Amino acid sequence: MAEWCIGVLGGSGLYELAGLEDAEQLSLPTPWGAPSAPVTRGRIGGRRFVFLPRHGAGHGIGPSQVNARANVDALKRAGATDLLAISAVGSLREELVPGEFVLVDQFVDRTRGRPSSFFGDGIVAHVSMADPVCPRLSGLAGEAARQAGAKAHDGGTYLAMEGPQFSTRAESRLYRQWGCDVIGMTAMPEAKLAREAELPYALVAMVTDYDCWRDGQAAVEVESVLATMRANAKAAARMLVALAAALPERREASQLDTVLDYAIVTPPAERDARACERLDAVAGRALRSAPA
Repeated sequence: MAEWCIGVLGGSGLYELAGLEDAEQLSLPTPWGAPSAPVTRGRIGGRRFVFLPRHGAGHGIGPSQVNARANVDALKRAGATDLLAISAVGSLREELVPGEFVLVDQFVDRTRGRPSSFFGDGIVAHVSMADPVCPRLSGLAGEAARQAGAKAHDGGTYLAMEGPQFSTRAESRLYRQWGCDVIGMTAMPEAKLAREAELPYALVAMVTDYDCWRDGQAAVEVESVLATMRANAKAAARMLVALAAALPERREASQLDTVLDYAIVTPPAERDARACERLDAVAGRALRSAPA
């Protein structure tokens, strides 16, 4: 796999990829249902990108309704080699100021009822999530963010809540005690699914506000969040241009490209044929290379 193709999942405020050359839209049905929108494929600075707005082009899909399995499957079908997620978040730390970026490297999953795996119902796999983020892609994205003029913090723990409501003050203070740094509604199960699909994953968290843990602070209001979000989206677009310029000429193989070689526990003879068909995009490499 010598050529990069960066899959971008755009979060709140990022509904199109500015500067995408030779752009074409792809309607890609998946076994998991429809993705949030058609995938847009093109190039930035000669590098291949595929883009999908997580909440749909008009932000009509709430966090609990995002079909993360379909989104990850569609981006892989479109040729993505790596997956860069961009998400709006609230800050749980004084030093993480609205308008700044955080290169997340850990997650705490507090979502409920969202399908969180491609596997089950005929074929079982257990991937490691100890280190859920690709350090190579995260490092490249962090440097690109700084080149784009954003202040970017390396490392941070993302608390994934269900939403769509914001936190209570008690919850926000509890998450700080747990050691979480930012809070959002969409990174899980997205990061888990990217790992199962053998897509190295990184997340750029764009801070839009302080969550409601601060004494004497007003509650989170959508209007102020949206104003910061629009400025962040412009910086994110500049970051992607800088990322395209910074990608090495060749994409060297990553250990994350082959995690399923050691994760699928159902023997080939016992695998359900229909389950294997559903997994053609996300796990086809591993299923085809399995010994008879």
